[in-house]
Amino acid sequence: MIDLVNISVGNAAGYALLGYLVVFFGLVLLMCVIFAMGKIMHKEKPAAAPAAAAPAAAPAAPAPKAEPAPGSAGDFKLYNTDPRDAAMVMAIVADTLGKPLNELRFISIREVKEDEV
Repeated sequence: MIDLVNISVGNAAGYALLGYLVVFFGLVLLMCVIFAMGKIMHKEKPAAAPAAAAPAAAPAAPAPKAEPAPGSAGDFKLYNTDPRDAAMVMAIVADTLGKPLNELRFISIREVKEDEV
């Protein structure tokens, strides 16, 4: 039987080293499992087959939308909001973020009434 109360310094160092080796071996195994799972999950998917040629009777695709003017971020929708109030909200957001207004993209602005909250 091993006496763990009156253990020598050499034996204690050996047990400590063995414990460290077991922990690091477990960490290396865990790292290998994580890398293997990453490789499996991020495997490149095969390239999609080219689409079959459209029949001759198919209607032509609609023309693309006109590009927004240089410096603008496109259109957005206003729901129950005055355009002046929307402009103030956009200016406040741009100032708070420290970005120029033409670098921000607003999708829609809607006024929320107190009874809706």
